[in-house]
Amino acid sequence: MDSASGRLSAALLLTKNKGRDTIIKKRKTGRECAAVENQRDFCTECRRETSYTLKKIKINRTIREKEYTFEITAAFCNECGGEMGIPGLLDYNIKEIDEQYRKAEEIITVEDIERLMKLYNIGKAPLSLALGFGEVTITRYLAGQVPSKEYSDIMLHALVSASYMKELLDQNREKIGETAYKKAYTAATQLENLYVAVPVELLAVIAYIFSALHEVTPLTLQKLLYYIQGNYAAIYDKPLFDAPCEAWVHGPVYRNVYNLFRDFKYNPIDDDRFVPLKESALPLTPEAKEVVERVLNTFGMYSGKVLESITHKEAPWLDARKGFLPDETSHAEISLDAMKSYFKKVDEKYNIRTEEGLRKYISKMV
Repeated sequence: MDSASGRLSAALLLTKNKGRDTIIKKRKTGRECAAVENQRDFCTECRRETSYTLKKIKINRTIREKEYTFEITAAFCNECGGEMGIPGLLDYNIKEIDEQYRKAEEIITVEDIERLMKLYNIGKAPLSLALGFGEVTITRYLAGQVPSKEYSDIMLHALVSASYMKELLDQNREKIGETAYKKAYTAATQLENLYVAVPVELLAVIAYIFSALHEVTPLTLQKLLYYIQGNYAAIYDKPLFDAPCEAWVHGPVYRNVYNLFRDFKYNPIDDDRFVPLKESALPLTPEAKEVVERVLNTFGMYSGKVLESITHKEAPWLDARKGFLPDETSHAEISLDAMKSYFKKVDEKYNIRTEEGLRKYISKMV
């Protein structure tokens, strides 16, 4: 049993604290708690119904002998300024504190545990046993109990590594039963095979893009990869990743990446199957990270269609498309030398080693 785990007490977290910090900001948006001034409820100080405003405040709490500062939402009377108890606010703040605590301690969320079950097509009890936990442990976690760091790390590792999950399944095969084992092992194998055709260096760049941007469409991803590769090659005289780039109708495309995300078409890439990629810590060298961040902070501010229009004005794509009609399918390769040569010229004129230089180049091309 996970002896260090236990439900975070609402009483512990939300007990009144006269020494808590002052208001820091209004909540501008949110379905449950919007910072509006015209909502009304009963004020115990004024002893009548008054309007109130929702505001963010900070509270300090000790959990497991460690100090934390949490940000919660409180309601204040617009007449006397006193704090008011609003129906639903306590539950909302418990959820907010739970999320902040898990983030601070890098503890897996309930949503990710549910995602773990979905990814590997496995039930609560079999998953508990496969991970080496007690049979009802996952059930308790899904009900809101907070795991220990040790148990959380095991679940997070399984979430981002299908090979690790397969090791756990093999270790605990007899405990979970043959039917559950086969279903989960098949799902883990399918996840592993998903990335086989994509070089690990390219996966590392894609993982970084996913972690940095709120949402990414396949079109946007393709263009960002093209600019990352071109910029890196121009600066370091070598490719960041080994993958051929083709001159398709809608701009430069890495075919293996296209095949990986083709089902999303023009929609943001959002599928539990890609959680291992999105949340993995695949390494980037400092030089690679610098180029990727620079491209994301400049080209990453534009939609895929805008980036597509820019590539259609650049020599690497134009030269590779020579002899093809505008809407004609082509798998002609955009050579690394062509990309490197072009972006070296861009570097000489605009200095692509700085975000300012890239922004100047983009403003000329849009």
